[in-house]
Amino acid sequence: MGKNYSYSGYTKDNMARAVGKSLPISFKQSIEICNFIRNREVSYAKNVLNKVIEKKKAIPFRIFNDNMGHKRGIAAGRYPGKASKEILDLINLVEANAQFKGMNSSNLVIAHINANKAATVLHYGRKRSRKAKRTNIEIVVKEKAGKKTKEPGKKEIQGKQETAKNIDVSHPGKEMKPKND
Repeated sequence: MGKNYSYSGYTKDNMARAVGKSLPISFKQSIEICNFIRNREVSYAKNVLNKVIEKKKAIPFRIFNDNMGHKRGIAAGRYPGKASKEILDLINLVEANAQFKGMNSSNLVIAHINANKAATVLHYGRKRSRKAKRTNIEIVVKEKAGKKTKEPGKKEIQGKQETAKNIDVSHPGKEMKPKND
């Protein structure tokens, strides 16, 4: 396990990881986004975050939802665009790391995503007494087991496997005889 990661179940064989240090995004919004996309497929998470950036889908806020307006179907929710963009960039990064390791990017699942508070820095200039928002985010993806593929030329009908036949579409139930050239 590396020094900068908190996930202890990491294995090098079928997992890839990435970390974003001191990102200028809200810690509370990051927690809500991480809770929403944890244990989801990478393609689903990328699709949802793109919709959040376009303000077409809201992230449900379960913990930090005081005085928050409701969205249809999810209760309290918001469109955290800046945090979604940063997390989407990290997801693209960890997907590239997985492809570099030789994993199939269509079978990736977010096994671990975590948001932590980063070191606080002060704003520069006139408002220097205000602290800037900084968040560390860690993402670990794993390759899920692929589905078994059927043999080509065979199709499954009602639990039985049959060999695909040349069937005449104009006359159902009749087989076409192969042409001899």
